[in-house]
Amino acid sequence: MMLPAVVKRIFLVTGIMLVFLGGAMLLGVSMGSSGAGWVAIKESVSALNDPGSPLHSIIWKIRLPRVLLAALVGAVLSLGGLVFQALLRNPLAEPYILGISGGAAIGAIIGIMIGLTGLAGSWILAFAGGMTTLFIVLGIVSGATMMKKESLLLSGVMVNAFCSAVIMFLISLTMDARLHNIMFWLMGDLSSAGPREITWLAIAVLPCFLIVFRVSHAMNLLLMGRDMAHSMGVNVRLTTVGLLILTSFMVSTTVAQVGLIAFVGLVVPHLLRLLLGPDHRELVPACIFGGAGYMVLCDLLARILPRHGEMPVGVITAMVGAPLFIYLLRRSSS
Repeated sequence: MMLPAVVKRIFLVTGIMLVFLGGAMLLGVSMGSSGAGWVAIKESVSALNDPGSPLHSIIWKIRLPRVLLAALVGAVLSLGGLVFQALLRNPLAEPYILGISGGAAIGAIIGIMIGLTGLAGSWILAFAGGMTTLFIVLGIVSGATMMKKESLLLSGVMVNAFCSAVIMFLISLTMDARLHNIMFWLMGDLSSAGPREITWLAIAVLPCFLIVFRVSHAMNLLLMGRDMAHSMGVNVRLTTVGLLILTSFMVSTTVAQVGLIAFVGLVVPHLLRLLLGPDHRELVPACIFGGAGYMVLCDLLARILPRHGEMPVGVITAMVGAPLFIYLLRRSSS
């Protein structure tokens, strides 16, 4: 039985992105502050069969958990950007522009300030903050104008600006050692990777990936307009609100774990859309695996570029993402 052309393309795109992700993860676990280059890769491969080697412990206990966390974070942020760009029909849209990440950051910072950590503390508060900002934005543009991209974008910008002011206010109240931790976390911190954190994050977001892929065809129809999507059998309001909540949940959970990481949700979906076209049945798996590989490589740069220590991965994504996105905008408008 011959497979439909779209199914073949989905498998082809997914396979290519899996190869890219696999290569990025190999580099991520092979390189670090202890060494880089092909020599480090060969030594790392040899150390996998030597449990007594210090490099074996570094790979399995430090690098691999961090690479897995980076992959999950990149997949969430990239997929989140794709969903919001589809819902708002605007290539500049991503979860951050609606203030979801800002609200989640407020909740997580409050958790840090009162001494709560992990799933039982800052994770829950971050999710509550993200959901609160989402409902505020939806409340501002409720009714007939809720689906208009201009209303959602402008409301998100206003809410996000307010969240930024609240974050600065909370930081100004913190005068002890926690200030450094909060500032480092706000710029994107993947150093907290551990089996427990990775497991809970995977449990939270992997089902969301499947749901988004399940409705990827409906996202294609939404790009054709609300009336057209409705005539094709799509429940526009339910699909839109459901995807907003689902994406906000993914992003809030990720922000609580690693802080604010910008431009991934802008650059990766935009670049893949230029390469693959507008079909979200292909873009969803491409963004999941492509965004994961992109974040692994950015985190690798954050670990190996500084001579001593490391820098927040958010610094790398901003330095790489901002000029790249400007180039993509110029190319797409030409």
